[in-house]
Amino acid sequence: MKQIRRTMIGTVVWAVIWIAGWAFGWGQPEARADAPTLNYRLKWLFNTSVAGDVFAMEEGFFADAGLDVRVREGSPEKDAIKELELGYAQFGVASADQVIRALEKGADVVVLAQLFQVNPMQWIYRYPQVRINGPADLKRYTLGVTYGGNDETIMRTLLATAGITLRDVNVTGVRFDFTPFLKNQVDLWPVYRNSQGVILAEQLAREGETVRFLNPAEFGVEFVANSVVTSGAMATDHPDLTARFMSALLDAWEAAMDPANVEAVLAAVKKFDTGTQGEIQAAQLTATRDLVKPQTDIPVGRIQTGAWARTETIMLDQALIKTPVNVVSRLKDLSSFQ
Repeated sequence: MKQIRRTMIGTVVWAVIWIAGWAFGWGQPEARADAPTLNYRLKWLFNTSVAGDVFAMEEGFFADAGLDVRVREGSPEKDAIKELELGYAQFGVASADQVIRALEKGADVVVLAQLFQVNPMQWIYRYPQVRINGPADLKRYTLGVTYGGNDETIMRTLLATAGITLRDVNVTGVRFDFTPFLKNQVDLWPVYRNSQGVILAEQLAREGETVRFLNPAEFGVEFVANSVVTSGAMATDHPDLTARFMSALLDAWEAAMDPANVEAVLAAVKKFDTGTQGEIQAAQLTATRDLVKPQTDIPVGRIQTGAWARTETIMLDQALIKTPVNVVSRLKDLSSFQ
């Protein structure tokens, strides 16, 4: 029997009804017949890094808010901001660089929540073979970079803090194949700390090796990661729907990040990500929690205005955008609709 600790939504009575419903075969909770249908496009595939999104769907947070929300996987071909513009989705997930690029092109996009307080894009390395005390130390090692990816932007900025460029270090382009790192041909490899990072760390641990992660934020380079977005029109014309959606989503994320709900969260994720081993998913959930709620008193979705401003500055400095977009003016958290 699952015990779900929920914030704002849910009571003992709800829990009794829910358990009874499962006994009668209700299955996944459904919204009322008259509930508005909303499409929510994720940035990437279903896995533990979207635990809160999956939990909102599986545990009835959206349905309790009177919403019929269709949570869709993302991919390079299914960009959330483009779908907002085309009307295919009402809400989505995008990284700060996507938002800022879109604003420069004239897109009407608004940021509603910042899901990750710490950017999961980091570099894994073997320790003590590799020792990083500052950006200048990178000159001694072979560094993996995804050319054209946001990790390249982050690394260029990190190196610039030490007055060096990518030309001053030994750089190799990377793809999805981790073989060069596993064969010790590359010293630092870009990974998402809470997904590939967990898998690689576990694999190397079995071989008796210890890993650490280079987090650029520890050296002053803050680059905002995944955030919830919508169109300006949606936020302006449908403030009630926006508030209900965001309240349900953030409540679900809070519950999903609560250690008391680990078993229920992992069960929900497993329904959508059947290819990852359970112990790996458990470790990924812990890593995700550390990025989403690095401190227990930080609410899920907190928008770090300064970090957004610094991200725009980074993109201007790296010539990824030509003109300022004043991204801070497009930040509207849940309190804006209440």
